[in-house]
Amino acid sequence: MITKIKTLINATNTEIATHNFVKTLGEMVIQLIELETKLNDTYFSSKSVEELKILNTELYHELLSSNYETSYANPTYCVHNFGKDLGQLITAIYSDYRKMISFAYRHNQAALTLYGDAFLEFAVILSQESEPTISLTKSYKTFKENNLYVELIKGLHNQSSPKDSFAHQLMTSEDVSDTRYLFKYGSYITDNELKTAEFLNSYDDVELKELMDMTARAYVRGFETDGKDITLRHNVQIRYNVGQEKMIHVLIESFKNHNLNGFFGNPITTPANKQYDYDHRFDNGIYLDQDYLELDIKTFGKVLEDTKDISLDYSGIMYFDKFGEAPFTPESKDENISLSEEQTKLSAELRNKTRTMREEYFKGSETSFCIIAFPVPEIGEQFEEIYAATCRINKLSSEEYLPIQQAIIDTLDQADYVHIKGNNKNKTDIIVKQGYLEDPDTQSNYYNCGADVNIPVGEVFTSPVLKGTQGLLHLDVVFLDELKYIDLELTFTDGYITDYTCKNFDDESKNRKYIEENLLFPHKTLPLGEFAIGTNTLAYVIAEKYNIVDILPILIVEKMGPHFAIGDTCYTYAEDIDVFNPDGKCIISRDNEKSILRKENPSEAYTNVHTDITLPYDSLAFIDAITSTDERLSIIKDGRFVLPGTEKLNEPFN
Repeated sequence: MITKIKTLINATNTEIATHNFVKTLGEMVIQLIELETKLNDTYFSSKSVEELKILNTELYHELLSSNYETSYANPTYCVHNFGKDLGQLITAIYSDYRKMISFAYRHNQAALTLYGDAFLEFAVILSQESEPTISLTKSYKTFKENNLYVELIKGLHNQSSPKDSFAHQLMTSEDVSDTRYLFKYGSYITDNELKTAEFLNSYDDVELKELMDMTARAYVRGFETDGKDITLRHNVQIRYNVGQEKMIHVLIESFKNHNLNGFFGNPITTPANKQYDYDHRFDNGIYLDQDYLELDIKTFGKVLEDTKDISLDYSGIMYFDKFGEAPFTPESKDENISLSEEQTKLSAELRNKTRTMREEYFKGSETSFCIIAFPVPEIGEQFEEIYAATCRINKLSSEEYLPIQQAIIDTLDQADYVHIKGNNKNKTDIIVKQGYLEDPDTQSNYYNCGADVNIPVGEVFTSPVLKGTQGLLHLDVVFLDELKYIDLELTFTDGYITDYTCKNFDDESKNRKYIEENLLFPHKTLPLGEFAIGTNTLAYVIAEKYNIVDILPILIVEKMGPHFAIGDTCYTYAEDIDVFNPDGKCIISRDNEKSILRKENPSEAYTNVHTDITLPYDSLAFIDAITSTDERLSIIKDGRFVLPGTEKLNEPFN
């Protein structure tokens, strides 16, 4: 194959832009096919960390800094050179071919051959046709269709099966004290990964075991509090950040004490260029149509059935979130591929149908999850201090918080609606309608959340009634899914977003498009799926002390004030399971007017989106519970808890 590729690219006229692209892509294909043959134990053991870092950077250099400006991975560069239609197609194909890096490191020779053969076909079209866009689009779509089963089944195997997970097989035999192991993933490696590994290698073993024992117990408690039988399934995927491998090894041992089989799942690394990832979010717009949708759904169904022996032993996910990377505000580019209105509808349909199909095998009534977060060294010189402070937050006792939170719930359960108003700088003014309790002695609207599925401890939450929920939610600055929003405003009418804006760009149309493509996608609107009050004032004070509020993950931020989740409720696909608070009361607000549609039309019941948006304490004028007789019961005033029984929550402020 290499000989064929070399012959083809040497025969091209390098003065022609398309032929330059063919030459560049062909050379990358050759480089990665040849690299796969070199990647053995000797390759890594014969090189120093510094040498491996240089080689690693070479694989990602075109995505870095100013190099990206003249890379075929950049849609702007391609559209400038080839025009919009062909340029977008070329940049999508080029980005797709960068997957060959992972194929090389995984020794996936079949995938390398598949991409090599496809290159020969693409290259002939580009070299021989004066107007290649239509032919190349057709060829690329056929390639994606033919490769769909392989991609889907590989992905499911990798995330669900210890014996098929590349990361688990790799880490089973690696000595994590030798940080050269980091470069065996083939992912981009920065000081975040290297320094994290070095830090954990010197971390106190006793403290690390204590922390991971606590984490494993939290995962188990998630099953207990939701009334699920944890003995039905055994494999727990651990989604972690590269550099945390020592920690994950300890966690796997902790899981064994609960008869669970924890395994290294999909690893996460620092992106080489977040703008690159942002630019290619909708590359499937090249080939997404009704035919592709139907093929994807049919193929996914076959994959689920072919791998049911794996999926039926999948217990859930233990997710390690991270924070501390430099905040990212993307550039909005007209050259990026975007989905048409019809494709956006198809994308929503695909999400809904595959999620419903997946539920048959990965049952929400039998699986769970747990999430915890730690900082990365990029956070600055106080990394170790912040790490220790984060561990302190993560270890907070549920037993101490649950009685305090129960006092809040007892008050909220008297409410007809809750009124949340921002202070002078914050324009939030919203009322959240509450469910009706037929028997307040045995029923509750709010879940009393300890440190189980979400670490750290600290919130009470409900699924609001949509009709009657209305008003404005305003955030001065907020990061959602690592994207920055400035002066975000969401207007709700009967529980649904009816208007929205932000001030990221001077052009209002770009602000609305930014929200549509990132916050609402693939929907035109979203319901308010959750309302919660966070109680972790210690986390808030520590975040203020180190000035890291803006870069904390939502996992921690949601515990630092009231938060509003747009999209699905917290009980998605598990609404029929009775959930009880420690006081024995059953949570009745597990459905809303959207999710209850599952009984008649499941495809309309879920959005497959759940984005938490938090108002920090210092943005609050008040949170009041308003009874049916218009009595106001104050919970928070001027950013402090004022409800009797919650006094201890104000201690960290002092």
